[in-house]
Amino acid sequence: MDVIALTGGIAAGKSTVAGRWRELGAVVIDADALAREAVAPGSAGLAAIVERFGAQIVDESGALDRAALGRRIFADASERSALNAIVHPEVRRLYREAVSRTRATRPTSPIVYDVPLLEEARARDEFGIVVVVHAPTETRVRRLIEHRGMAEQEARERVAAQQPDDERLALADRVLDSSGTLEQTIAQADALWSELRSRTSVGGAE
Repeated sequence: MDVIALTGGIAAGKSTVAGRWRELGAVVIDADALAREAVAPGSAGLAAIVERFGAQIVDESGALDRAALGRRIFADASERSALNAIVHPEVRRLYREAVSRTRATRPTSPIVYDVPLLEEARARDEFGIVVVVHAPTETRVRRLIEHRGMAEQEARERVAAQQPDDERLALADRVLDSSGTLEQTIAQADALWSELRSRTSVGGAE
């Protein structure tokens, strides 16, 4: 089975689906974890970020101050683009290594790439199938306020910083509606996973 890309806007419930699929036997490669590795202390990625954005985005321990960097990039598209140009190539390298390791050690296990920025960072045809976890904008804003303690303005900026829903949905082979309860989302995740696992291949490029 080729790699399944799992994507969705912030607070859409993508991580819930990824966690459920991991319980059901998937090897989940977490793009956020790769992004953290790409900018870890001592990495070339962090050095490039400091050169571009300044030493104030590094904390006292020498690690990236994500809150400081986030405040700078989420309201400025040009700043986000500059950061992405540094981080994305390194994440792609780490992703390829992770896929290779998994195929060598667990050749029969399905691989899911849990990636929030698929539409910005990767080519659609790299994956056998793309699943988009989707909830309306207002639902996601409410979740950010209620579950992550954000102010409403910050929540709306975080949602608006990502590509519009219609562009993300245009990439989808399957859409999982996560606007309902957690139980409803899990039930849909289970049903879709059963469908995907029943196929011998999901086609497409490796």
